[in-house]
Order: sequence, then C-alpha cells, then structure tokens
Amino acid sequence: MKWGLFGGTFDPIHMGHLRCAVEVREIFDLDRIIFIPAARQPLKTGKDTTPFHYREQMVKLAVEANPSFAVSDMENERGGTSYSIDTVQYFLASSPEELELYFILGQDAFQDIHRWKEWEQLLLLCDFIVMTRPGYEVRKLSDILPEYATSQFQHDTETGTFTGTTGKSIYFKRLTFLEISSTDIRNRTRNGQSIRYLVPDSVRQYISGNALYKNL
Repeated sequence: MKWGLFGGTFDPIHMGHLRCAVEVREIFDLDRIIFIPAARQPLKTGKDTTPFHYREQMVKLAVEANPSFAVSDMENERGGTSYSIDTVQYFLASSPEELELYFILGQDAFQDIHRWKEWEQLLLLCDFIVMTRPGYEVRKLSDILPEYATSQFQHDTETGTFTGTTGKSIYFKRLTFLEISSTDIRNRTRNGQSIRYLVPDSVRQYISGNALYKNL
C-alpha cells in the first residue's frame, strides 16, 4: 500500500489542490491520498483562520466523489500545535508495516522546511513529493537545506531524485499549475465576486450557505 499525506490549511480547498492530488496519485501510483486539514499551524500564528470544522467539511465535500481520496481530522483530534512530524509518526505507528508514506507539499512550503519541528528527522521518516511550478526547478538540494543535512542524501542526476540514508527520497515533480489561491478566493467572496470554477460547486455552495469569508 502506498499513501500520500496532503496537509494544508485548506481555507478553502480549491481546484488547484485537487488537480495536483490527481496528478501526484497517477505519477507515483498511490493507492490513496489523505487530505489532512491543519488545526493549529505553528508558522501561521496570529493569522485569522476559519474554524476547523468549516475547513474540514469543505475538504470532505471536495473529495467525496473520488474513491482514492480520503480526509483525516487527526490533527484536530490530537490537540495542540499541528506539527508534521507528529502526523507522520502517527500514521507510521497506526498503519501496517508494509505501508509506504509519501508526504506531499508545495515548493514554497519545502523552502521553509528548515523552520519545522525536527525537520531533519522528518525527511528521513518518509518519502517527500515536492510539487514544483515552471521556472522553479530545483537542481541542488543545497539551494534549500544546510550542507550538514544535504550530505545525508545522494542525488540521482538521471531522475532528479535525492535519496537519504534511510532509503527515503525527495522527489521534485513539476505538475500542472493552476493560478488559484485560497487568499484570492476569500477576497473574491468578500467582494461579492464569483468563485465558480475555482472551487468545486459543493464547496462554493457551502461557502455561500455558511456566509464564510464575508467579514474578513
């Protein structure tokens, strides 16, 4: 079994998230992608975030038609700050030993990974899929990570893969990039503009029905 863990604020989830998830699942032949809405992100303290239950419900609505997609509320149930290493360790401890975990994130987030809790250990616990966009291809891991960390990875120049001492790899994959952002969707909603085709219809109706993002 191969699972992808796709975490994020998802405020709200949009078509860009979903399209990337579809492509990642196909490229890596994943059995399932689990969307994990963050409850309390350590690097976003002080920023207004829509309450968890709204964001979780929007993710559920967005993925319900795809049998390969699932949603986990474990970060909210766990309580406290939502650290990625705790999430990965939870899945490793509670899943079959033969399960392969792939942590999915955007390149912007990966550029900031040195600020994450126990990030050096995290990179060696599971495979990482870093979603890139045109013009931002990474050729050297040292462009992002300090030298003492990059020394633990071997670079395969043919595939562009960086494999660590535990056998876990970092993959940089260029995907179809949709110029959509959650911030823009919130702003459009506040200004009374349409968000049709930026989010699934079920999510758009949920946002309207719950008057989300009206008083930002």
